[in-house]
Amino acid sequence: MGSEPGWCLLLCLALSGAAGSGFLHGDSPVPNHIHPRLLPICLVVSIQRHLCALPFSPVDLVQMPQAEALLHADCSGKTVTCEISQYFLQAGREAPFEGAAWFIGNMQVSRGGPSVSMVMKTRGDADTGAVRHPALNLPLSPQGTVRTAVEFQVTSETQSLRRLLGSSVSLPCSFSMAPGLDLVGVEWRLQHKGSGQLVYSWQPEQAQAKRKGATLEPEQLHEAGDASLTLPNLTLKDEGTYICQITTSLYQTQQIIPLDILAPPKVQLNLANKDLPPSLICSVTGYYPLDVVVTWIREDPGGIPAQVSGATFSSLRQSMMGTYSISSTVMAEPVPTGATYICQVSHVSLEEPLRVSMRVFPDTEQRTAFGVICGSILFLLALLFLRLQRRQASLPRSTKTMRHSG
Repeated sequence: MGSEPGWCLLLCLALSGAAGSGFLHGDSPVPNHIHPRLLPICLVVSIQRHLCALPFSPVDLVQMPQAEALLHADCSGKTVTCEISQYFLQAGREAPFEGAAWFIGNMQVSRGGPSVSMVMKTRGDADTGAVRHPALNLPLSPQGTVRTAVEFQVTSETQSLRRLLGSSVSLPCSFSMAPGLDLVGVEWRLQHKGSGQLVYSWQPEQAQAKRKGATLEPEQLHEAGDASLTLPNLTLKDEGTYICQITTSLYQTQQIIPLDILAPPKVQLNLANKDLPPSLICSVTGYYPLDVVVTWIREDPGGIPAQVSGATFSSLRQSMMGTYSISSTVMAEPVPTGATYICQVSHVSLEEPLRVSMRVFPDTEQRTAFGVICGSILFLLALLFLRLQRRQASLPRSTKTMRHSG
């Protein structure tokens, strides 16, 4: 790992002491004369406006697989949020270089883009006579920045995932580390509603799955730096925030991936009451999460569809699996020729609303009377037609008799 060119970050968190220089924090500069007690320092950058604040240059240390997405996020209207703070080595780890300083940077691309966490060490090739930052006591480059090299990075291809109940998911997590570092362990944890649990752990010669079916490929771990975790047959208990933590012989960092479980609703429409006025019931079952919108629409023959008001709802029900069900009832007022009632259901699991419909006619007595009237009219029309036919048939005979007598 790390054989391909990686990336070196020229940090702008130590600008020169010239007048007008300072840190970029959001859209406003703050003075660069920061007391050490104010560390860690946070830098928030919008890549469209401050791309030059985070220039990358090649260095043969660590591969940065999402560097292109970070550099060109503005091409698709996205932004990059960057947070940089001082990094302290793990307890019991001795710094291999005296006088070195470490920082950790967390960069995220908006709207579901990649997320990268990287540990950076100050470069040891700085000029001994270089100007040093008064607060950080670190040598500055001629451009007034602290030169660092990325030694370890952990990346997630996306910041959140959504999957259907019962499906499987691969939680993406990859890493790269500089030569000389050893992989010590991988740990996946799940945080949900204030509680946490271990899902999977890996150490050399030992792997343990706390969640049934959870798998991680050791070959991919060593060959490609791929620590992605696969979970089959998702249940609602799998929902929450997953933490992928990678530990090396010197550094430790992590990525956070929220996972939302979705269950699309099933919708059924029935005639609940045939009495006056008839009522319709729309049953919405087996959906998750909780929020659902039920809308009633009425379409009269030749008319414009109109939303129906006055619908009532049943109490919310929850199954043993954790999915929800609810029903909505509306009184139908169809015209003599009938009206179509539509139950429309919107839910986050659906790309477009579900619609079920039913044509409702007047009650039985009205329909019977209407049928009798229609039948009588048809009968009278039939009699009139027959009389006309007979009259036309008798006309030629009368004409022949008159000619013969003459």
